[in-house]
Amino acid sequence: MKKKKLAGVFLSLSLVAGALAGCSGGESKTSSSGGGSSKSGDTIKIGANLELSGGTASFGQSAADGLKLAIDEINKEGIDGKKLEIVKVDNKSDAAEATSGSIKLVSQDKVVAVVGSATSTNTLAQVQVAQDNKVPLLTPTATNPDITNKAGKLNDYVFRTCFIDPFQGTVAANFASDEIGAKTAAIYVDSASDYSKGLAAAFKEAFTAKGGKIVAEEAYVTKDTDFRSTLTRIKSAKPEFVFLPGYYEEVGLILKQAREDGIDLPFMGGDGWDSPKVVEIAGADALKNTYITNHYSPEDEDAKIQDFVAAFKKEYDKTPDAFAALGYDTGYYLADAIKRSGDASPEKIRQALEDVKDLQLVSGTLNLDENHDPIKSATILEYVDGKQTFKTKINP
Repeated sequence: MKKKKLAGVFLSLSLVAGALAGCSGGESKTSSSGGGSSKSGDTIKIGANLELSGGTASFGQSAADGLKLAIDEINKEGIDGKKLEIVKVDNKSDAAEATSGSIKLVSQDKVVAVVGSATSTNTLAQVQVAQDNKVPLLTPTATNPDITNKAGKLNDYVFRTCFIDPFQGTVAANFASDEIGAKTAAIYVDSASDYSKGLAAAFKEAFTAKGGKIVAEEAYVTKDTDFRSTLTRIKSAKPEFVFLPGYYEEVGLILKQAREDGIDLPFMGGDGWDSPKVVEIAGADALKNTYITNHYSPEDEDAKIQDFVAAFKKEYDKTPDAFAALGYDTGYYLADAIKRSGDASPEKIRQALEDVKDLQLVSGTLNLDENHDPIKSATILEYVDGKQTFKTKINP
């Protein structure tokens, strides 16, 4: 959905928030994690507006799993005698559904904060609701800079736990130039994705600043399945490196078709690749010589990371990806703010989220800049035999 169309959705839905109070972005599911009571005064309700179905469900479900694990752990002791209660809506990987789901959470369910969404477009769709209703919105994994600050204006009720696109795109450009030794690169972008376009812009600026040359810029659209014509043009341009900042469904097909067409160049993307499904779609062989920037690695030997990985495996019988780690971290970031807020009101929680300092999380030590964006490290992962392997960590 284009930004212009989204703006109309924001305005119209904001004006009729009361009328839409009973409208959901999907089935609402209330869970009293850790044995919390639903009685007033015994629980503190937090919303979770995530992609639990649709094209980016892998991201949303991972974030939801990580968030639930954190809340279950926090509720063992509680916060001032109260339990945290997650009220979930499924935005179905759709921006309009994300907006209406957010309206439901703040106007009908009366949550004190909303966690979500996993993707940038679906988080952008909730920003105006958070600002108008003065209820904090905290995204675990949406990296577009406009989410927290658009055109120099701070969205003071909006926060994130992840680093942003310019940092991620710059890290990728530096890796391509310094580690791969590429002098030329192609950029292959999803023209329907704010996330993809943001990373591409940052990569282009940083790569050319280091003396590199962009020899091809091609685009596809979410849900495309045949990429051979654009891949042929990329191949003809003879780049030494391809930057592919997309989501796993299209990325898997692109890599598969690229390798079938004899394109053996190194490919690199961002955290949008981070799903087991990319391996299922592309195949392990197609992922040879590919890299991603990400927020953490389960192979990192840091004790806090290994404790989290063990707890997640015990609960879900699988290795947590970065979306799970950031969902988990977001639960602890929000709980920390609620503890420091005093009365758990949305305004006091907003202030506490802003005042965070040196909070130790799985994805690193959390401090915010003036735009409510974390100052954190990035991890570079390489796919080896279809598995992500830790390559290096880049500090901001």
